[in-house]
Amino acid sequence: MTKTDDQVKVDKKTARRERAATNTVDSIPPFARLFPLGLQHVLAMYAGAVAVPLIVGGALGYSAADLAFLISADLFVAGIATIIQSVGFWRFGVRLPLMQGVTFAAVGPMIAIGQSEGIQAVFGATIACGVFMVLVAPFFSQLLRFFPPIVTGTVILIIGLSLMRVAAGWIVDGSEEGAPPINVGFAFGTLLLIVLIERFAPPALQRVSVLLGLVIGTIAALFVPGMVDWSAVGEAEWFAVVTPFHFGLPTFQVASIVSMIIVGIVIMTETTGDMIAVGEIVDKPVGRRQLADGLRADGLGTVIGGVFNTFPYTAFAQNVGLVSLTGVRSRWVATAAGVILVVLGLIPKISAIVEGVPRAVLGGAGIALFGMVAASGIRTLTKVKFNNKNVLIVAISVGVALLPTVAPTIYDQFPQWFTLIFDSGISAGAIAAILLNLLLNSEEMRASRAGDPAIGGYDAVRGPAAAALIHPEAQGTGLIPTQILDEKSPDGDKP
Repeated sequence: MTKTDDQVKVDKKTARRERAATNTVDSIPPFARLFPLGLQHVLAMYAGAVAVPLIVGGALGYSAADLAFLISADLFVAGIATIIQSVGFWRFGVRLPLMQGVTFAAVGPMIAIGQSEGIQAVFGATIACGVFMVLVAPFFSQLLRFFPPIVTGTVILIIGLSLMRVAAGWIVDGSEEGAPPINVGFAFGTLLLIVLIERFAPPALQRVSVLLGLVIGTIAALFVPGMVDWSAVGEAEWFAVVTPFHFGLPTFQVASIVSMIIVGIVIMTETTGDMIAVGEIVDKPVGRRQLADGLRADGLGTVIGGVFNTFPYTAFAQNVGLVSLTGVRSRWVATAAGVILVVLGLIPKISAIVEGVPRAVLGGAGIALFGMVAASGIRTLTKVKFNNKNVLIVAISVGVALLPTVAPTIYDQFPQWFTLIFDSGISAGAIAAILLNLLLNSEEMRASRAGDPAIGGYDAVRGPAAAALIHPEAQGTGLIPTQILDEKSPDGDKP
């Protein structure tokens, strides 16, 4: 007996509802899906995860062996911090699909501290920073009231736009003369693969579209001499133990600690935006208590980082885009990725294989990932009633955030404490959005504008012209006098 078309449609709707019911934050996918989804998160953040130890270790003149140890320690602690954040215990962990990695905000201060006081002072300041973050997390979470949709949407949009520089950097791959055409070709080829998989592949493969794009892109790069460098695989060991205080006991210098505490505040500001972003994507809004738990986990991960010879940890924004792109909400996917990172930290040979993925291929995937972060911000902004003041909040905040992205040397002549905050477009934009919202959207001002007509976010037109387009008495695109917004003409007719 064959099914009718109506029965087939009902069966498909039922199957979709069943999949949605099992696709929650707390659901555990079967291992056949859990492992590749976790590996996809690892591949998305791997290049960014190892970049900080490479940059800091290189600036301090470390040997190849010491650099390899820093990378292993970084991956090992990143895995532990991710597990703490996603699984959680007591009042530690946001219990959402968030990946943890070393923050770029600390690179400048750590190099300065390391060159003047030694690497032991860096680790001491990192431990002190982590303790500070754990202690102030409950108070910092009270700032959640400063993150209404106009602020959160703007911050999420800024995160996506700012991270495009990371994707571009992967494509350029250190060239001082612009990106080689072959790199651009592989980047956009990988991006095209991801789009085609999303369009034509079955749903099971669509969930790992980024992973498949990276794998196929890497396989294709094997046929281009010099694109894939796996020479380090043969030299890498099969097993290496990450030992605490490998470089000596930490030292605690007051100036270094103060500098790193400033980094901690920046980390907490960025992590707040990331946690709120993931909460929006998985339809599980983050409350004050949950936010405090996530910030404590950041602090604990940073303390562990200082003990195990690595640096401050924060939520990785690039993985937020992956959550949105795959549609998989389970926090256990992030947990699986954390386990993989721990294994990579203990088995350098596997780390060397993953490290061989061409940066151009990563750049192509990054365009999709970071673009999805920006799109999530735009989705959040659709909840906002866009009047002139809200348009101004978004415009100025995005502008302030993009200044260091389009002109990286703009703040080079400012003090270090200033550049530490404003060289990060994410933290600068977040601060601008919060302050502008407090200034332009106080309770008194919102009450005075309660009856104003809403202007769609797509309307760039300002003033009476914009209001006319949506006024109930507006005809077509006719522009009506401002006074008509409040009352009709005396004879009751439209002018």
